[in-house]
Amino acid sequence: MIDKIAWLHLRDGRILSTRSQGKSVFYLPGGKREPGESDTETLVREVREELTVEIAPASIAPAGIFEARADGHASDVVVRMTCYTAEFSGTLATSSEIEEIAWLGYEDRDRVSAVDKIIFDHLLETGLLR
Repeated sequence: MIDKIAWLHLRDGRILSTRSQGKSVFYLPGGKREPGESDTETLVREVREELTVEIAPASIAPAGIFEARADGHASDVVVRMTCYTAEFSGTLATSSEIEEIAWLGYEDRDRVSAVDKIIFDHLLETGLLR
C-alpha cells in the first residue's frame, strides 16, 4: 500500500494537476508523508515543494479517500489517496520537480493516473468537474 495525500483545487469546473519532470501522466498535487508527519503537515509541505504556494492549515477540509492500482508498480500494489481541499496564498508556479501545471477537465481523464481517474469520476458525479 502506498499512502499519499492530495490537494483537490478546483476552479471553473477544472482541477489543478501537475506533471513531474520526465513523466507523461498528470497527478494531483501532493505526495507521500514523511515519517511522523500528519496529513496536514504532508499537504502543506508537498504543495509548497511542488507549486511554491502556502496552504492555509485552518482551511484544510477532507474530500475523500480513493484507492487504485499504483501506476508503475506491480499489479498488487495499491495507492491510497487521501484528498483534501484548502485555500492557499501565493502564486502557483512549477518547482524543480514539476515540469507542467494544468487545469484539467473530465475530457482529460485519460491523461491522469489510475487513482486520479477514480477521483475525476467522483468529481464529475458530484458536479464539481466538467
